[in-house]
Amino acid sequence: MSFGPIYIDHIGIATENLDDASTFWTLLGLEQGAEDETVADQGVTTRFFSTSTPLDAPVPHPPMVELLEPTGVDTPIGKFLAKRGPGVQQICFSVGDLDGLILHLIEHGIHMINVEPQIGAGGKRIAFVHPKSTGGVLVELTEKAH
Repeated sequence: MSFGPIYIDHIGIATENLDDASTFWTLLGLEQGAEDETVADQGVTTRFFSTSTPLDAPVPHPPMVELLEPTGVDTPIGKFLAKRGPGVQQICFSVGDLDGLILHLIEHGIHMINVEPQIGAGGKRIAFVHPKSTGGVLVELTEKAH
């Protein structure tokens, strides 16, 4: 079965403050996205930074770093920061068939946080895989809205 193409879309990093956390990524030479986005359903404000990728790479955009600032303490990122502090919160894979992949994973005993896709940053459809099914890593799956 193929649910691809599948590639790393972004790595999400939880932070208390987007501006403070942006300094390193800017100094590293990553290009900051045009504007921050608040995703009310997720209780987060996001800021993306693009990495470089070869011009002939078969991906729609280069892998990105996503900074995640909570909109409140009772949000998923707020709770993550309270429990673990700043750092890598998730890795996200872009997939070609999100619905099909979710069904495939469930059929094979993978525990999903989201059985139905939600709308995330950039209007993309997203679903999270529970860390207990991935060796302790929160995995986000994403697909552009059709």
